[in-house]
Amino acid sequence: MIHRSHFLLCSALLLGGGSQAQLGGSSIFRILDIPSSARIAGLGGNQMAVLDNDLNLGLFNPALLNREMSQQVSLSYLPYIDGINMGYASYGQHFDSLNTTFSGMVQYVDYGTFTRRDETGADLGTFHAGEYVVQVGGARAIDSLFSVGMNVKYLSSQLENYRANGVAFDVGGVFNKRSAGLTISAMVRNLGAVFSTYTDQKEKLPYQVQLGTTYKFKHAPFRLGLMLENLQRWDLSYADPNADVQIDPTTGDPIENKVTTGEKAMLHVIPNVEILLGKNFMIRAGYNYRRRQELSIAGKPGLSGVSFGVGVKVSKLHLSYGYTQFNPAGASNTITLAVRFGELKAAPPKQ
Repeated sequence: MIHRSHFLLCSALLLGGGSQAQLGGSSIFRILDIPSSARIAGLGGNQMAVLDNDLNLGLFNPALLNREMSQQVSLSYLPYIDGINMGYASYGQHFDSLNTTFSGMVQYVDYGTFTRRDETGADLGTFHAGEYVVQVGGARAIDSLFSVGMNVKYLSSQLENYRANGVAFDVGGVFNKRSAGLTISAMVRNLGAVFSTYTDQKEKLPYQVQLGTTYKFKHAPFRLGLMLENLQRWDLSYADPNADVQIDPTTGDPIENKVTTGEKAMLHVIPNVEILLGKNFMIRAGYNYRRRQELSIAGKPGLSGVSFGVGVKVSKLHLSYGYTQFNPAGASNTITLAVRFGELKAAPPKQ
């Protein structure tokens, strides 16, 4: 009986790790890098250095969790390509007695329904494929400037009767000086191990080191951000086997396309901006240079690497939309809804 397991697994990993296409073959559980929050998607796929009351940012970087996210529920949905659906549900709660904010999340990728056939092509029914993450996080403010946090994630992947699972950790720290409008954050994502895989080959998690900073102008409605990804590895460039080979007319030898130091640096950088039009309406935009270089079609780059979004707050409800185009063939539209239940209690007096 042919289950097509290897083909489907590779397809699922590549589709699920679209924003990390060049790195997609080097590790499993690429669901961990999917920007399934609309706000993060609209900011280029990474925003780890804004300390406000948005639980969705605290899910991405646990050090951003704080008491203003207490009693908040967040739901996010991303209808991807060819029937693939992604999303998560989460909750945040602060405990004054522990001076700690906790979060919980269940995230999924549904790759859809596939037809099972034998070696003769006979239809043997259908089966499903998907990946799932169950995450618990917590953060604690050390003082008025510094906070630290950690996520613990159980990972599971299912393809027909094949299974893979593992555990990953995120560890982050945040420096936030509100009076100066400055936030600096550092994080190590996806430390951990894979316990079982689809094959006998030892697999790795998509581990990476990140650094980010934002600056909010005092007298202008702008928050500028600069995120640095995959700092554990300097050279993210690679040779495209499908690229057209140019021949030197003098020597007849292939012309080598060298990647400059500046281009290598830009592969790590994601600049973004939020325009704060009052307290209840925000416009967001980001640019992912690596995504554009890896996923754009030659001669037709379109909006690959460019993203934008909006956010609207009404009372205790926060609705966000994020647009990202991986290539001219289609776009990703993410919707995130966050709702607070109950009133936020006043902070206890400092001892």
